[in-house]
Amino acid sequence: MAYSEKVIDHYKEPRNVGSLDKNNTNVGTGLVGAPECGDVMKLQIQVNPETNEIVDAKFKTFGCGSAIASSSLATEWV
Repeated sequence: MAYSEKVIDHYKEPRNVGSLDKNNTNVGTGLVGAPECGDVMKLQIQVNPETNEIVDAKFKTFGCGSAIASSSLATEWV
């Protein structure tokens, strides 16, 4: 199966990799995956409390290229 140019781009140069301050009350953290299967993703969003809008998103993914690329793309959507 061939990956699209967009998937390859997000795999080679993932956007928004990193972590937000977990002690910030405006940051929410989600963790999905199973370490025994090899794919784990942590996604964090920061919300502006005055507007309830997402103002930042970060991720860390351990897994295959498509998991990394889709995590990167998801942070651009929010």
